[in-house]
Parts: sequence; C-alpha cells; structure tokens
Amino acid sequence: MSSFGHLFRLTTFGESHGAAVGVVVDGCPPGVELEVEEVQRDLDRRRPGQSRLVTQRDENDAVEILSGLYDGLSTGTPIAMMVRNADHRPGAYDHLRDVYRPSHADYTYEAKYGHRDHRGGGRASARETIGRVAAGAVARKLLATVADIEVLAWVDQVNDIDAEVDPGTATFAAVEADPTRCPNPEAAKRMTGAIEQARRDGDSLGGVVTVIARNVPPGLGEPVFDKLDADLAKAMLSLPAAKGFEIGSGFAGTRMTGTTHNDPFEPGSDGPITTTNHSGGVQGGISNGADVICRVAFKPTATIASEQKTVTTAGEPTVLAAKGRHDPCVLPRAVPVVEAMALLVLADHYLRQRAIDTIGRG
Repeated sequence: MSSFGHLFRLTTFGESHGAAVGVVVDGCPPGVELEVEEVQRDLDRRRPGQSRLVTQRDENDAVEILSGLYDGLSTGTPIAMMVRNADHRPGAYDHLRDVYRPSHADYTYEAKYGHRDHRGGGRASARETIGRVAAGAVARKLLATVADIEVLAWVDQVNDIDAEVDPGTATFAAVEADPTRCPNPEAAKRMTGAIEQARRDGDSLGGVVTVIARNVPPGLGEPVFDKLDADLAKAMLSLPAAKGFEIGSGFAGTRMTGTTHNDPFEPGSDGPITTTNHSGGVQGGISNGADVICRVAFKPTATIASEQKTVTTAGEPTVLAAKGRHDPCVLPRAVPVVEAMALLVLADHYLRQRAIDTIGRG
C-alpha cells in the first residue's frame, strides 16, 4: 500500500528515476495557513547534496503545490504536491539490471511482482520519502495551529558514537547547526569523522534518530489496535532502512523494576502530570500529556563501494561493487523524515480525537 492514515491520509507516488515523485494529502481541514516556502523548508533538509556527508545527487527538490491551497489557505480538498526528478540517470544503473544487490529490495520486489525497477530501487528508494516530508509539513502547520504541538528529531547515535542528548533541552537551532544533525558538538565532530572514514573505506554506517513531540494533549490514541505508540511504530518502521523502534524507556526498561519504571502522578494545573517519563508520553496506547519520545534505529546504507558476493537473476554467483551516488550514512537526511512520520501520526490522531470530542461530548 502507498497510503497511510485515516482522517489525515496521504498517498505517495513516483519512482527514484522516474519523471517525478509526490503526494496527495486528504483530510486537512480548511483554513490552515500554508505557504509553499514552509513545505520547501522541510524538503530542503531532506534533499541530497546538502553536505559532504550525504549523496551528491544534484536535486533542488523544488515542490509544486497542484491543488488544495488557495490564497494561502487550505481549502479542505486534497492537497497534491509534486517534485520533479531533475538529476535522474537511469543509465547509471544498467549494470544492476540482472544483479541482486545485497540487503536491497531487488530480490524481494521481483519475488512479489515478477519484475522490478532496477533504477535506484524504484519505489523502494528513499526518494519516495519526499512525499512523506511534504505531507509532514502540512501536518506540522496544522498541529501548530490547533494545538501548539512541536516535533523535533536529531541524530542521537552513529555506529558506536552516542550523543547523549537531553531530549528536554534539544532545540531546532542546535540540531541544524551541524551537517550531522546531532546537537552535541563534540559527538557531532566524532560522527563526521566516522562517516567520512566509512566513505573512504567504501563502507557505510547506521545509527539512531530520536524524536520528541512536545505539547501533545492527553487523550490521543485509539485502543486497541490503533494505539498511538503502535501507529508511531508502524510509521517509523515503514521508512527505508529502519530496523528498530522504541518509545520511552524502550528496551532499557526491561532492566528496571516496576518501582523504578512506573511514572508517579502529581497534581497539575490542567490535570495530573507525571514526575518521570519512562512511558514516553503514552500509557495504555493513549497520550498522557507528557512529551512523546521515540527512538528509531537505521541500518548501515546497503549500497557500498566495497565488493560483495551476490547472484545474478539467472542464479549465477558474481561479485558486485556498487557504483554511483549514495549516502555513507542515512542518519542526517533521515531526521526530517522521522519528524514527518511523527507529525502525520499525531495529525491523524488529533483529528480522530476531535471527532470524538465533537460527537461524544456534544
């Protein structure tokens, strides 16, 4: 499926080396102020060629808003957005037409559909995430307008380098101050060195992106199968190269006891608040008013310049050393994509809760 969400729903389209990629957003309420520059700002953070740490594919990723916006306001109708592929070079992938790249979707797509798009992975390429980021920019403006919800992500780990960032103090300015998108300057410097060394070695690195959603009101989430944390997990694990998800204490919570892991309540001005946040802002699948904090693990980039054993489509063994342009580490460009998926989930659940409040509570 290429669609995601219920009341706030998006459908992405396009291939890595086709004419264009884009998205249709359905369910955005009318009257939300939105300028094309606000969408472009997030796309610029995702685009290739923005630093020496990422792929040098030369794309401006200039967005065109085709519908759903008039006089700077959403109309309530579908918002269609498109980015044309300018620097696509399908011929650069001819050597992969009859070869399965290790840890890519080449074999699995062919196993499913009987054929595949070998030009940069087609729909399996991370270029598909342009539509997600564009839709996330719409969700960002909606949530800021109706609930003052803020979503921020950053690179928290590259390989074995941990940034140890306090989620409560992380800022957009600090994240964007370094090409790694790590707000810890010392860790960012070490990450840069590791990524550059991996490129020189013909290798790649993985890591972790942390995302925080602030000012999330209590009550978002739909038991039993559409819990807020379950939908966040699905959203994040649908991203290319994502291999792990945790919320709050995550796997570290397994080493704690109930007395240390439980989040005690105390009176607050608008209802009870927790004095700790091991739950990551979600209890029973529903937001409790605390910051929602998640971590997403990304594997090392599958495309590397070093030789790897593989097979041809005819089943013959061969050796592949990938050519072309690729990220030695996906983490810096994954940050705005992780933000987008968190924004999309929160926008959808906000509208679902608003429907309950309107109908159920009069």
